[in-house]
Amino acid sequence: MKKTVFALISSITMLSVAMAGCGAPGQSSSGEQSQGENSAASDSGSTEKKVLRMNFASEPPTADPGLAEDSTSGAVVRATFEGLTRLKDNKPIESAAEKIDVSEDGLTYTFHLRDAKWSNGDPVTAQDFEFAWKRVLDPKTAANYSYQLYYIKNGEKANKGEVSLDEVGVKALDDKTLEVKLENPTPYFLELTAFYTYFPVNKKVVESNPNWANEASTHVGNGPFKLVEWEHKNKLAIEKNENYWDKDNVKLDRVEFSMVNDSNTELQMYENGELDWAGAPLNSLPVDVVPALKEEGKVITQPIAGTYWYKFNTEQPPFNNVKIRKAFAYAINRQAIIDNILQLNQLPALGAVPQSMSLNPDGYFKDNDVETAKKLLAEGMQELGISKLPEITLSYNTDSNHEKIAQAIQDQWKKNLGVDVKLANTEWKVYIEDLHQGKFQIGRMGWLGDFNDPINFLELFKDKYGGNNDTRWENAQFKELLNQSALEKDPAKRKEILAQAEKIFVDEMPVAPIYFYTDSWVKQDYVKGVQVSGLGDIDFKWADIEK
Repeated sequence: MKKTVFALISSITMLSVAMAGCGAPGQSSSGEQSQGENSAASDSGSTEKKVLRMNFASEPPTADPGLAEDSTSGAVVRATFEGLTRLKDNKPIESAAEKIDVSEDGLTYTFHLRDAKWSNGDPVTAQDFEFAWKRVLDPKTAANYSYQLYYIKNGEKANKGEVSLDEVGVKALDDKTLEVKLENPTPYFLELTAFYTYFPVNKKVVESNPNWANEASTHVGNGPFKLVEWEHKNKLAIEKNENYWDKDNVKLDRVEFSMVNDSNTELQMYENGELDWAGAPLNSLPVDVVPALKEEGKVITQPIAGTYWYKFNTEQPPFNNVKIRKAFAYAINRQAIIDNILQLNQLPALGAVPQSMSLNPDGYFKDNDVETAKKLLAEGMQELGISKLPEITLSYNTDSNHEKIAQAIQDQWKKNLGVDVKLANTEWKVYIEDLHQGKFQIGRMGWLGDFNDPINFLELFKDKYGGNNDTRWENAQFKELLNQSALEKDPAKRKEILAQAEKIFVDEMPVAPIYFYTDSWVKQDYVKGVQVSGLGDIDFKWADIEK
């Protein structure tokens, strides 16, 4: 989620996988009932345990921080792991590291680890961090978020097989001291170390069992909670980790997640007292009831750094033609989708980078520019030498709100361009695999920032075969501008360079931006302290139930 990203990425808000990021499996009525019974038993127990009940819109694809790339997996990983830093009130604070030294040139970070244990009782060591980061960069791991570690000296070269992993600039000086050397000064590096790709893993556990992260019985983390139950495609539960270094500040005893992919069912469960929270950032509120919820004053809404867009497969006709990509993008009426479907103060996206880090607040093109779209479509078809478009399919992961948006845009393309577009949906895990393998023409996705800087949105498309660049678009000038931005120390000049890069990106239109996210949810008044960051991440460390 993010992002994810990830998204990850629900539909009204994160259009979640999510992950950063977005979809969900089915749920039987018996599964819903057993979840409710389980929660009731916990609440009525004599120990007065504090149990928070929430819902995932999808099965988490993984609970491995090195492989996570969506908001659903990210929520589990953030609860069960801890990085060198952790975000609190949107600012990084010391976490696994109790002290951080930074060299004057900003190129060397020395992290001094506190005494901490894994959930199985093993000590958390600097070697675990070194192992985890090099594992992500190892080409054999095939981690889609490996580029997040390219800020580290030789990280990109190692990931591309140009140098050995031994030459990567991360080294455990001893059990409690981690030295990190960067390629360039990175002012937001301590935000990055709070992101799950930078989390440690228990080297001994990972090496002894390749499937350690797939089941609760074998999962080992170092976070405020531990994974205790995972009934796949049905429910998941985490409990307070008695080995966590800061356990005295963890108030919840347990968090239970059902897995229901229908937002209407989730809201009904909330209203029936089976859930304590509904909506973002793990799912979305059903669009049909949003006006009534707003009128009753029940909805909590906050803007987040995220963009909802449609990706084009630029290797397949007709979207290998830039004019046809732009025609489809220009023919979308974003404001109508926001007004009639989303209804939660989203903003039309006329660029890639969201408002919290905007490079061009006015955008790069007009919303619903039908005349220009028709002209570009005709020119693009002429360039391809075709008089009729091939069959076109718009794909999205299973979710009622994604479906409504897809249907609205399908109608707009028919009305504005005279184009018939088929709709196809699959559950999230299959959907994201199809996107990564290029098995799509137009595919829905959202991206939630992993940190609040434009590079996080633009670098997704730097390399044709980058982990999250499903469009397979690449541009040499765009890539060079991103490289220049990494070397530019003057913030104003760096912003100008990134603005040039975004303009190239939007001119080439490998994705059609649709809207900038807000997160919206309803919760019971007794739920306190849940952190939802400006990046759309959820953190339960400081959460409480006060009945």
